[in-house]
Amino acid sequence: MTVILTPGTTTLSTLHHIWTHGGAAALTPDARPGVEAAAALVAKAAAGEAAVYGVNTGFGKLASVKIAAKDTARLQRNLILSHCCGVGTPLDAATTRLMMVLKLLSLGRGASGVAWSTVALIQGMLAKGVMPVIPDQGSVGASGDLAPLAHMAAVMIGEGEAVFDGTRMAGGDALKAAGLEPITLGPKEGLALINGTQFSTACALVGLWGAWANAAASVVTCALSTDAIMGSTAPLEDAIHTLRGHAGQIAVARAQRALMAGSEIRESHRDGDTRVQDPYCIRCQPQVTGAAMDLLHAAARTLEIEANAVTDNPLVLVDDSHPDGGMIVSGGNFHAEPVGFAADQIAVAISEIGAIAQRRVALMVDPTLSFDLPPFLTPDPGLNSGLMIAEVTTAALMSENKHLANPCTTDSTPTSANQEDHVSMAAHAARRLARMNANLNVILGVEAICGAQGIGFRAPLQTSATLQAVIATLRQSVPAVVEDRYMAPSLEAAATFIKDGQLVGAAGLPGFVTGEMA
Repeated sequence: MTVILTPGTTTLSTLHHIWTHGGAAALTPDARPGVEAAAALVAKAAAGEAAVYGVNTGFGKLASVKIAAKDTARLQRNLILSHCCGVGTPLDAATTRLMMVLKLLSLGRGASGVAWSTVALIQGMLAKGVMPVIPDQGSVGASGDLAPLAHMAAVMIGEGEAVFDGTRMAGGDALKAAGLEPITLGPKEGLALINGTQFSTACALVGLWGAWANAAASVVTCALSTDAIMGSTAPLEDAIHTLRGHAGQIAVARAQRALMAGSEIRESHRDGDTRVQDPYCIRCQPQVTGAAMDLLHAAARTLEIEANAVTDNPLVLVDDSHPDGGMIVSGGNFHAEPVGFAADQIAVAISEIGAIAQRRVALMVDPTLSFDLPPFLTPDPGLNSGLMIAEVTTAALMSENKHLANPCTTDSTPTSANQEDHVSMAAHAARRLARMNANLNVILGVEAICGAQGIGFRAPLQTSATLQAVIATLRQSVPAVVEDRYMAPSLEAAATFIKDGQLVGAAGLPGFVTGEMA
């Protein structure tokens, strides 16, 4: 089934569906008149004598060089080929598809001046599964994601490389195999295709969705940890959090309180417990992870706006009241600062969720802090090391994420002979999120292992019915640690348990916590 896109109002839930399920996507037919009106204005400018940037001039520092009418098609082709300078690992197919959909949304606003045939080719590539090979390095996030988008555009003119039917091949061959024809770019079309923030935005959205999955999972893993160390639920009382007022904090406290409701372990130490307060990693989970969720909601709003934005240059402003039918105006919407800021926010949230979770892992394996759990959560310490090194691995990954969380948007550098003298670095701000989320998958997976192991030592007391269901689901892929074994497969399985949403699915968390509102 083809997903119909409405430029300007497409939601993140629609984009998430496309990223998750793939398949065809196309602009609503209502977008076509606006696209064609802008293309007509560009054609009129191309036929005139006045120099119009991107239509009949060079690019960047070469904008002052006038190009003859007979050379405008060659100009656009040269632009694409010369900008195919990406390096690194090819972008995965799902994120590539998302990037192409975002470009459709931008072109569909009717301010880019491309022919409808150009839109139709992108739609055809999505429908037939022609995925350009997009190297993931080379963009500084202004003037748009030039190199990555050039690799997409190269396939559209029969150049570059693409994957079709599971095989990597020349772009022209991929189009032919799919029954599609390459296009000849008209005035400004090459520039419209490669100016824009769609690579950065696609990577940031994937990072956002991964961060939401991790944030939600951390609420469940913290509930497991809290019962494992026989922690208190008093800090989860609703009045504490409503007095402060932050939505994320309130939601996390309520969700964790619901997860632990009915726990025999919790009820067993309400009276006579000599501990006055739990460590911050237990007691302040709503304040920390709730704040991270608020940050993710803010980033989601920014990225939803950007997903629907026109971010190429120059912009074609159709206006029937204007003597010339409108204007072609140079601006700076290609500057990806909003995306960079959102990606930096997401990175900080991922890092902090992992930092507090890692301290809970450390708490559970330390017999001086874990309220009588055996050292390193093994029934026979000394002969067995238990989860000793699993905790060390989480420390390594936590530290790596702290380094990766340093802001990227503050690291501008001049490019293009100082014409592009301030850039956003949004592309690698967004790209690093995948690595950070993968690290956090492992941290939370290890916490789930430790929490389940610790709760096992509290028998015959039982945790809540909900958390029992979570542990039972975990046990399908990660057995209890009875004696030392080759642990790497268990860590990998637990990380997958987090990444694929199995843990959250078993817990039944509310929409705010799982990111449904984003």
